[in-house]
Amino acid sequence: MRLWFESALLPEGWRKDVRIDVANGLIAAVMFGVQPEPGDDRHGPAMPGLPNLHSHAFQRGMAGLAEVSGRSEDSFWTWRETMYRFVAALDPDTLQAIAALAYIEMLESGFTRVGEFHYLHHGPDGRAYDDRAAMAAAIAAAAQESGIALTLLPVFYAHADFGGTPPRTTQARFVNDLDGFARLIDDSRHALAGLDQAVIGVAPHSLRAVTAAELAVVTTLLPDAPIHIHIAEQTREVEACMAWSGQRPVEWLFDRAEVDRRWCLVHATHVVEAELRQIAASEAVVGLCPITEANLGDGLFPARAFQAQGGRFGVGSDSNVRIDAGEELRLLEYGQRLTHEMRNVLSNGPGRSTGATLWSMAFQGGARALGASGAGLAVGAPADLVSFLPSHPASVGRHGDQLIDSWVFGGARDHIDSVWRAGRKCVSGGRHHDRERITARYVDVMKGLLA
Repeated sequence: MRLWFESALLPEGWRKDVRIDVANGLIAAVMFGVQPEPGDDRHGPAMPGLPNLHSHAFQRGMAGLAEVSGRSEDSFWTWRETMYRFVAALDPDTLQAIAALAYIEMLESGFTRVGEFHYLHHGPDGRAYDDRAAMAAAIAAAAQESGIALTLLPVFYAHADFGGTPPRTTQARFVNDLDGFARLIDDSRHALAGLDQAVIGVAPHSLRAVTAAELAVVTTLLPDAPIHIHIAEQTREVEACMAWSGQRPVEWLFDRAEVDRRWCLVHATHVVEAELRQIAASEAVVGLCPITEANLGDGLFPARAFQAQGGRFGVGSDSNVRIDAGEELRLLEYGQRLTHEMRNVLSNGPGRSTGATLWSMAFQGGARALGASGAGLAVGAPADLVSFLPSHPASVGRHGDQLIDSWVFGGARDHIDSVWRAGRKCVSGGRHHDRERITARYVDVMKGLLA
């Protein structure tokens, strides 16, 4: 297959008149400064697809269900009660239907790989399915039918709070012991066997949900694989950790684990300068989810200070209350602008494009966090591409990094024309090829769940 683009973002920068040959899902050749030939699939400007490093796919089905104020101050903790009620009714079939819709929306917005932080393992009564990986298999099936690349992150969850507090009844579907989790990992590998370029990692849910001894075991189950953990997301979590251990969450983690470039610290919202230095020096990636963090009222990560330390970050859609790759980047920058009362905070230097810098950091950080290629549009890399609609008002008259700036700050999802994953075109005219069927099934499922 041969694709031609009027311009494309290559590892060496933007180039005009780019032809990309694709074979077996990989980029076989890249040429620029060449005119289109008969048989070329012709498109406007293109760049690599963005990794989505943190998703709970099932939560797409509860978007909007937690937006009514309660009797006390609402927070992540009150939102979590709505989530527990919603998750109680899900089974592998309903999970697949919801995840498939979330994944096609990710592709339509410019994400081409998802890191699924998967903690919904068991049946409603908390007992394991006959196939321990039945729910993981549903996630894999949703990735298969949507076409998105999958990094599956089975979650180890054993406790309700710091210090090994016994889990709550509402958490029974999430909970494993170490032996059961090891079996779950093995079964999840089999569930991924038919997926092209799939990756598996591990995810100790949070310091609330694992003990130090459990953390030491879980993080050695898959040598060289990604390790993801929620950490320091809310002030209440930080306060509880200090009351229990005398240390802040990130400080506690670094004292007890060999945190390195395999790790993704999801959120890390409430950290101090010394912790930022530790994270940056470790080469771990911080997983930022600006839309969800805003929706939950978590707070703002000190991205400007972290960037100055040479820190690495990626973005994720987390609760999937809204799925939009460009908006994640926009909200990340706007949060910093409101905090520092200045513009172009994360441009990383004079004369630099803010949108392009955000995109580049999120691309590289997300690829590292998900165990994926960060080579971009280079020979041997997966043919994961996104093209912009040349006639979109946000594209007209723009070139090079201006295209990314206009997409992030002046565009929308309809800015995106086509998306390819492993060389297969999944999205045309901004719409996933199987959207009608997947949406219809989702509607039927949600009518049953919310009846």
